[in-house]
Amino acid sequence: MKVITLREGKERSLLRRHPWVFQGSIARGGADAGETVKVVSADERFLAWAAYSPTSMIRVRAWSFDEAERIDAAFFERRIRQALAVRARLPVASDAVRLIHGEADGLPGLIVDRYGDTLSAQFLSAGTERWKATLADLLLQATGLTRLYERSDSGVRALEGLAPVSGWLRGGGPTELSIREHDWRLTLDVAEGHKTGFYLDQRDNRKLFADTVKHFGFQRVLNCYCYTGGFSVAALAGGAEQVVSVDSSGPALERARAHVELNGFDPARHEALDADVNETLRRCIKEGRRFDAIVLDPPKFAPTASHAERAARAYKDINRLAFKLLEPGGALFTFSCSGGIGNELFHKIVAGAGMDAGVDGLIYAHLGAAPDHPMTINFPEGEYLKGLVILKSAA
Repeated sequence: MKVITLREGKERSLLRRHPWVFQGSIARGGADAGETVKVVSADERFLAWAAYSPTSMIRVRAWSFDEAERIDAAFFERRIRQALAVRARLPVASDAVRLIHGEADGLPGLIVDRYGDTLSAQFLSAGTERWKATLADLLLQATGLTRLYERSDSGVRALEGLAPVSGWLRGGGPTELSIREHDWRLTLDVAEGHKTGFYLDQRDNRKLFADTVKHFGFQRVLNCYCYTGGFSVAALAGGAEQVVSVDSSGPALERARAHVELNGFDPARHEALDADVNETLRRCIKEGRRFDAIVLDPPKFAPTASHAERAARAYKDINRLAFKLLEPGGALFTFSCSGGIGNELFHKIVAGAGMDAGVDGLIYAHLGAAPDHPMTINFPEGEYLKGLVILKSAA
């Protein structure tokens, strides 16, 4: 077993059971990509069994902090079954669920979603890449399924020195799938959709949006960065009379239109705009349009903390414009999925946007990812999705 020795004082994170060790914390030692290593402190105390990544800034990702444990197929089988047992206890109102959520499930770099009878997985670290064949077989064995599509095409793999990979890893067949979410039907393509095919993390927030639209009787809704229209379907389910969906992806908008009809809503109640969100918000202000509820669910503006300052300006601008378009008493559902933007900073950004727009509002709810996307107390970096629901104060 190869040994990675940390610099003096750099063992604190592992002692807190945080699973990452950065390049600068290592005094000596090395291994092949994904190889299991023993991590010890400067005074040679055992700290963790981990996967080594020779090209990543995150040089070591811990598998286990138990010195008696062995990293083998039996270890991964236990971790997978533990993760599935947790999901079985959750009140997930869908046949699509996040089964493995990386570090939170003790499997750094592994993301697995189930869409009905199909698994879609991302192997994003050198460690999971090395164990890919074993993990694939164990996942199918644990779920009783036969189809697993690989979506290891995220840019994160490049940081691990890995090439993008996409295609059937086990089984085969059509990649176009249909899922149930709450009382709605939605579709996706595991080969083409974002992430593993769909944004399951917003499932419960979409239901809250439908309930909010219904409770307050909102009629005019604007869904920005709508992707395939999940929040648009939720708005219509809540009784909205007119929903405008904006995205710069023509194929995504076509699927959004299809989702409206699939769920039995009148297409005349839905307007799909293939346009830039920022320009659309400015044009709506100029035209004097107003909305009772607005969703801002933009892509990742700040992938890391180093991008936070530039991203903050972008988040502030779209929120400022949205506040101007929102009717008094209306609701703004605003999100950030940027890991480089924390909850406190996001709150400050939105507050600054409100001040610049000359409006005030009440925070109705703080939002995050659905519970099948857990965050552990030892790994706060797992809290990537954050959101605020703000009721605009009367003028």
